[in-house]
Amino acid sequence: MGIFSRKDSTPTTTVTGPDLTSLTGDYTIDPAHTTLGFVARHAMVTNVKGTFGDFTGTLHLDGANPAGSTASLDVSMASIETGNTDRDGHLKSSDFFKIDEFPTMTFRSTKAEALGGDDYRITGDLSLLGVTKSITIELEFNGAATDPFGNERVGFEGKTEILRSEWGLTWNAALETGGVLVSDKIKLNFDISAIKNA
Repeated sequence: MGIFSRKDSTPTTTVTGPDLTSLTGDYTIDPAHTTLGFVARHAMVTNVKGTFGDFTGTLHLDGANPAGSTASLDVSMASIETGNTDRDGHLKSSDFFKIDEFPTMTFRSTKAEALGGDDYRITGDLSLLGVTKSITIELEFNGAATDPFGNERVGFEGKTEILRSEWGLTWNAALETGGVLVSDKIKLNFDISAIKNA
């Protein structure tokens, strides 16, 4: 929003976000219209993409004070899907996610920030394989709408990168040409639709 001073007509810029006061409340993440995805580099030359299909989550939005907003997410590790049955089985095994011992991955927010415009940042604890580490997710607010069934919805897109080794995910295989089979860096992508609780 540009603001002009009457004194000298010098333009100044004020960083503001949308007025989200009316959106304040508690929301439930809609798994049917939400995607939790990841991307890993494979054999140094290509990307393998995957999703988690079984999860539950909640949001509390404070439109007047975004710093008061919170998020919580629980993901079933057995629901991992990469488009290849053998690879999915390997990821669920003791080499990777050990789903029999650690069936759930969780995220609990600890801090929320408004960055201006539609941009936000949320920091929280990601717990996986019995290890909890703080991660920061960049979020973009996609908007709010009432769907044909009368549900008030909000949408966000988010992304971050983690090093899987920090959670004990260290399995790998060396390549004859140098490098390793699976990258340590993993990209996480979120496309979230949430419904305001009645």
